Amino acid sequence: MLETLGLDITPRAASLWAGVLIGLAFGALAETSRFCLRRAVAGPMADRRDASAMWLAALAVAIAGTQAAAGLGLIALADHRFLAAGVPVVAILTGGAMFGVGMVLARGCAARLTVLAGTGNLRAALVVLLLAVAAHATMKGLLAPVAQMLGGLTLPLPHLAALPAAAGLVPLLVAALALRLRPDLATLAQGAAIGALVPLAWITTGWLLADDFDPVALEALSFTAPAADTLFWTIAATAIDPGFGPGLILGTLAGAALSALRGRRAQWQSFTSPRETGRYALGAVLMGVGGVLAGGCTVGAGLSGLSALSSAAALALCAIIAGAKLADRLLSAPSAGSAAPSARPAPQPAE
Repeated sequence: MLETLGLDITPRAASLWAGVLIGLAFGALAETSRFCLRRAVAGPMADRRDASAMWLAALAVAIAGTQAAAGLGLIALADHRFLAAGVPVVAILTGGAMFGVGMVLARGCAARLTVLAGTGNLRAALVVLLLAVAAHATMKGLLAPVAQMLGGLTLPLPHLAALPAAAGLVPLLVAALALRLRPDLATLAQGAAIGALVPLAWITTGWLLADDFDPVALEALSFTAPAADTLFWTIAATAIDPGFGPGLILGTLAGAALSALRGRRAQWQSFTSPRETGRYALGAVLMGVGGVLAGGCTVGAGLSGLSALSSAAALALCAIIAGAKLADRLLSAPSAGSAAPSARPAPQPAE
């Protein structure tokens, strides 16, 4: 396709720049809208309705756009890992729960914290760095044998890997759920714009950059594995070429920074105590390990995975939400047997 367009660039290099451009858009949109699933399931009660509506609007557009692209033959999702017949149930449930707990401890999912890191939030920057280390250790390092063992415990679901018959109904049902929350038009528009980036990424990597001699992996928005890939590329840049994932991370950081600077929201922020540092660090490790085991984060498994109508992605998202709900409930509970105030830390504006 690149040759047809007269572009003298390799698909690998083009995927990097595609990731940067899509990341710029995601970073700017997510920074302005404060897009994050944690706000919908474990954030302040006043935020949950709009955050839920925005996320559902994004999901509806992501599913509709992805299924339309698949129906037109622009992308082929049948062989993607999201639709594998053997579902690693144990790894998904364990990893999803870990990720959900981690995003509550760190007060943001992987995508949200990447955005915050671009605005000058040093707490978020440290979490993203530790998340990348933990994810890389789980994919290729010390924890890889454990991940492979859990991933090998699969449940054969050849007929439930996807729900193609419902492709036309699912986005309508999701959109109806979003509208029932009665959000304002701006909330729906922001969510829809973010959701549109998912099929754009699928089409870019699966059609625009398709090359039989230099294939590029079919992928959409995700932040766990790309964070690990970005870290590895940063360390060994002369040995490997960056692709879509590192481009997405770099673009998101830049897009968030530009948006925050334009809106005068950029500011340096850091930890207030060693205890807070430890809490965020634990959350980072849980998200890094959990995101790999679950097959993605709230964006990777949530928006991108569900856009492919993947049952594995739906299971991962349910596990993430359950883990987040449990962690939020435990952190919100008063100390047993005392009149101590809630253990939940005071809200911090940036997150």
